[in-house]
Amino acid sequence: EGSSLALSKEPSLERNGGLARTNEREMEFGVAMPDWAEGEQKKLPEYLKTLEERMRVVHRFARLNVEHDTGGPFAAGVFELKTGRVVSIGVNRVVPGRCSTAHAEVMAIALAQKRLGVHDLGGEGLPDHQLVVNWLPCCMCFGATLWSGVTSLAIAGSDGSLEEITGFDEGPRIDNAKELAKRGIEFFDNILKDEAIDTFKLFRDSGRLVYNGRGGGACIPVPADAP
Repeated sequence: EGSSLALSKEPSLERNGGLARTNEREMEFGVAMPDWAEGEQKKLPEYLKTLEERMRVVHRFARLNVEHDTGGPFAAGVFELKTGRVVSIGVNRVVPGRCSTAHAEVMAIALAQKRLGVHDLGGEGLPDHQLVVNWLPCCMCFGATLWSGVTSLAIAGSDGSLEEITGFDEGPRIDNAKELAKRGIEFFDNILKDEAIDTFKLFRDSGRLVYNGRGGGACIPVPADAP
């Protein structure tokens, strides 16, 4: 469904005295998925019954986002927990969308809520939903996960590999498993971890911008002995 792939079209920008102004109403905002994403989502089966199948799709979208230079090396998906029905897939759109909060998890959650017409994916009458991400959510996205209404979180990994390989600032660390358990959210870690590492290395080797806040982004120098 095309409507499930975009919050809104990306507005055109005009420069006026250094201030970016949109040609659309300034009291709303939206971040669009990249053009290639709709076609890729149409290729997916309606249901992905195993966790490994879901994670492989998320890994594919993350890698494509790097290959197409349409955002950071991250992707996430929302699925019906029991049936595996694909509800939404999101990728990181921070730089193209000019929005620091347009992380993959936020995109996937927002697209799922838009598609279902709800603000709570755990609301009355809805099936349980699972968020699948190609790494541990950053501190911002972890909060979004807790408040999204999902009842399950699955990630590819949670150690320091992402920060070490790419230089991204993921924010403070907490006991994620404990906080999830307090809210009745099941947690799966280290699902197809090596595929995530490969995508992070691809991003690193591309020399693309690491878009940390306050101008902290940098093109990553690749050490001569990098694996």
